[in-house]
Amino acid sequence: MATKSTSVKATLKITSFIIRLLMNIMFYILVIFLIVAISRKAFQFAYQLYGPVIVEEAPGKDIIFQIKKGESSMDVASKLERNRVIVSKYSFYVKTKLQGAEIMAGTYEINSAMTYDEILNTITDYSKSIIQDADVEKNKDEADKDAKTDQGEADKATKTEQNGSDENTKTGQNESDKNTKTKKDKSNK
Repeated sequence: MATKSTSVKATLKITSFIIRLLMNIMFYILVIFLIVAISRKAFQFAYQLYGPVIVEEAPGKDIIFQIKKGESSMDVASKLERNRVIVSKYSFYVKTKLQGAEIMAGTYEINSAMTYDEILNTITDYSKSIIQDADVEKNKDEADKDAKTDQGEADKATKTEQNGSDENTKTGQNESDKNTKTKKDKSNK
């Protein structure tokens, strides 16, 4: 009986050792697989941010894309992804934020063979809008005029301050010259 129990114990030890070894091997294989998968996703995301990513090879397909006033960058990225113009709305959104791009409302012609940079250059420049709203142009012109007026007023204020300091300097020099002449006249007498 004692020999049976020792052989059973030995068999159980060997079996548990093999099971633990297999579990450890499976665990490490799973960890390696996860590291590779996460690395691959990180590389793809970084490439989408900084590389020339396109959905289709040229000539691609043209899409008329409308951005409404008040739409967020993520809304625009989602619409672009739905229209199959960009690969990932998340990478496009992050690229928009990293560049500090201000997306302009309007209607644009975008091609599926455009890179993220080309798309951003298009949708951040209102002059590239196919349909331009007169109100937007009027508001833009008014803002430009206001900016020029503000700049002109600032320039005038700066010139006035400079002229005032120049006059004070000239006045000080004239008084100094008068004092010098008076002293010379007194010494000559």
